Amino acid sequence: MRLGVLDVGSNTVHLLVVDAHPGARPIPAHSHKVELRLAELLDGDGAIGPDGVDRLIATVQDAQQAAEDKGCEDVLPFATSAVREATNADAVLERVRAVTGIDLQVLTGAEEARLTFLAARRWFGWSAGKLLVLDIGGGSLEIAFGIDEEPDAARSLPLGAGRLTAAMLPGDPPDPDDVRALRRHVRAQIARTVGEFSRFGRPDHVVATSKTFKQLARIAGAARSAEGLYVQRDLSRSALEEWVPKLAAMTAAQRSMLPGVSEGRSAQLLAGALVAEGAMDLFGVDDLEICPWALREGVILRRLDHMPTG
Repeated sequence: MRLGVLDVGSNTVHLLVVDAHPGARPIPAHSHKVELRLAELLDGDGAIGPDGVDRLIATVQDAQQAAEDKGCEDVLPFATSAVREATNADAVLERVRAVTGIDLQVLTGAEEARLTFLAARRWFGWSAGKLLVLDIGGGSLEIAFGIDEEPDAARSLPLGAGRLTAAMLPGDPPDPDDVRALRRHVRAQIARTVGEFSRFGRPDHVVATSKTFKQLARIAGAARSAEGLYVQRDLSRSALEEWVPKLAAMTAAQRSMLPGVSEGRSAQLLAGALVAEGAMDLFGVDDLEICPWALREGVILRRLDHMPTG
């Protein structure tokens, strides 16, 4: 069947259309994405304002039309941290439902982490052993660890690249004192969770998903996306440590000139790099591998697992 998954994230609203059936690898057929950056549209009270709601509805309608045009039999719609943590989330969800008919399911942070872990486990297989999975979104950082398809530990922290940039890095380029303050904040938050994971032992393989990690790996020398999904892409902590001060000294426009960095994401790349560096350091990770599959694929795989096989 042809399935669509509609991901209303903190940075992007992304419709991914795949051809899929139980027991088979989902094959991408179409991708439709809009950088809405909901995490940056929250007002002082933490609510999504009227303009943000209108833009969200228009974006969902466009994605809905694209899903129809591509012949989707079903669409799996979900929202993550920006909607989840908005103080007017219920009203926003009801407005979207009333206008579009789309019932956005709000994932908890733990659900995000578990579904992303499932996608990584299916991508790398059982031979990867114990997996540590890191995912940096616009609103949150997800961490999951385990040897099965369901992780032994899964946490979500409010350390998304968009959220942190808006709250703590107002300058362009940022003030060095602000960068240091953000670094301290990130590491204090991550350090509180390390003990929950370390009791399960060392991972056999560390993987990362998300646009932030992909861009960091690319500027550190990993292969271009044009070279395909199956080219291994790695990121070392040593390379990241070299790049963090360089990114801190750049303006957003200068970062957008780096290989693989989009203009829409360039402003938040430094915050993402500080989160990635902090996570790799505090979890004792020297190198990690980029996983092409993430939350959207996890949602699709979970749906396929619950479909009859005929």
